[in-house]
Amino acid sequence: MPGSAAESPRTRPYAIGLTGGIGCGKSTVAERFAGRGAAVVDTDAIAHSLTGAHGAAMPAIAARFGPGCVRADGSLDREAMRSRVFADPAERTALEGILHPLIRAEARRQIGSATAPYVLVAIPLLAERAGWSDWLDRVLVVDCERERQIERVMQRSRLSREQVLAILAAQAGREQRLALADDVLDNNGTPEALDPQVDRLHRQYLALAARARDAQAPTAG
Repeated sequence: MPGSAAESPRTRPYAIGLTGGIGCGKSTVAERFAGRGAAVVDTDAIAHSLTGAHGAAMPAIAARFGPGCVRADGSLDREAMRSRVFADPAERTALEGILHPLIRAEARRQIGSATAPYVLVAIPLLAERAGWSDWLDRVLVVDCERERQIERVMQRSRLSREQVLAILAAQAGREQRLALADDVLDNNGTPEALDPQVDRLHRQYLALAARARDAQAPTAG
């Protein structure tokens, strides 16, 4: 379970880890929380920045994987890398060894500098990766049925069903993610059906964040 404010003095905003399998709608959910005043730290966006043209991760990636995975502009060739990491687990491990420490460092910097009442930290692979519990107070899982995931990813990314199934096979299962959850947001319906759930959770998170701040406030005397 995530760490709590009671375990150590609070030096950061109240943080909720947002996770879910591919196609569950994490980005849509994050946008709705941001519209209500939450800060959002998106680890996917951080990863894209690190692997963009001359991004901070690119020298190490080029050294490990060679020029075949680097585009002419100095960014990661994502299709070439996807083929390599799904064909060979050792290649995936090597890529993660380069990226994940950099992603965590930048995410923690953004969390620490946030001024919103609370921070939503979008971490797609939260169930698969250690190293986040000390920075999260709570975990929100966006959940949907497997077939809906597959349909959404195929429509969005123009991947074949077989490609989507390969991605799902490399991720934690639905049950594993739900076992981490303090809160679950059902996203089997329309985007509009999210709003009542987000409103309820937003109010809850504001109250929890205020309680955590009050618990850490110095007392007069």
